[in-house]
Amino acid sequence: MEFKEITAKDYTIYFESKTYLALETFFKTNSYSTVFILVDSHTKANCLPVFLSKFPLHLDYNVIEIPSGENHKNLETCSKVWQELTRLNADRKSILINIGGGMVTDLGGFVAATFKRGIRFINIPTSLLGMVDASIGGKTGVDFNNLKNQIGLFVNPELLLVDFSYLKTLPKLELHSGLAEVIKYALTYDADLWKSMQENSSFNEKTIQKWIYRSIEIKNEIVLTDPTEQNLRKILNYGHTIGHAIETYFLENDNKENLRHGEAIAIGLIAESYISMQECNFPEKELMALKKVITQLFKKVSFSEKDIESFHELMKHDKKNNNGIILFTLLDTIGNCKINCTVSKELINKSLDFYLK
Repeated sequence: MEFKEITAKDYTIYFESKTYLALETFFKTNSYSTVFILVDSHTKANCLPVFLSKFPLHLDYNVIEIPSGENHKNLETCSKVWQELTRLNADRKSILINIGGGMVTDLGGFVAATFKRGIRFINIPTSLLGMVDASIGGKTGVDFNNLKNQIGLFVNPELLLVDFSYLKTLPKLELHSGLAEVIKYALTYDADLWKSMQENSSFNEKTIQKWIYRSIEIKNEIVLTDPTEQNLRKILNYGHTIGHAIETYFLENDNKENLRHGEAIAIGLIAESYISMQECNFPEKELMALKKVITQLFKKVSFSEKDIESFHELMKHDKKNNNGIILFTLLDTIGNCKINCTVSKELINKSLDFYLK
């Protein structure tokens, strides 16, 4: 299948073989003093060799490596990258190529946008999550005090290049993690995509590529309408109010095993769909279908009543909140959302109990 490029705001998203032709054209038509490539320890070993084999840079370039993992998505890591850029004499005509998952593209975009008041950057997402969500839409940033994406800004890359061959470097759990975001797009925006996900439980390579492409189309359509999340873009927070709180809680507790982003969001999707059933008459059959799909993708996660109390505290710091009120996106039906909904603590508890049972 030929994947046509997608025009976003101020940049273009290229796919497969067209990615490296676009990159070659870009460097022929733009002049940069120095090229920097940002990778984490995983993508340096597994993805950078793939990139350089497909696009041997005939320019001077420097590779900057950061540790992998969400626990390193913070200002301390940013500081180390800024120090490296300074040490290597980066200037305002330098460009940063971010090769990695959502952690690398989020952090790399933020680093670039703030270094010397802004240098250009290119995103090459190598994870399914990065392809469908993190690297699209201009959101950059880092976690602060383990709270998700508390520091950041909106800024777009020069190019977004999606090469599906990087997905082969991912362990199965990491691949599945990104599918939680695809499920979110399906539930909130595209009933046909949701139908496809229910009918294709084998998750074969070609089907996943089609889902990725459709997810990128959806997010781009939403972002073009509402770039700074004033209205429509809030639907993309579905599953994330509870999911982000759970992800943060497991990240900051040494006695808990860290959850991948998608694992936490999967819990949030089930819980917030249960809330939608109670508050908005979201069909129970769709809730049970969702639980079935997620059960195929993710292992069950256990947590206690004490843990749930901590989830509530963390939800108070959610970026969508207004005047201290926790706000949810909820579903009426597949593809129809309500934003800025308030939900009782009791119902949140019931939704998490539903997940556990």
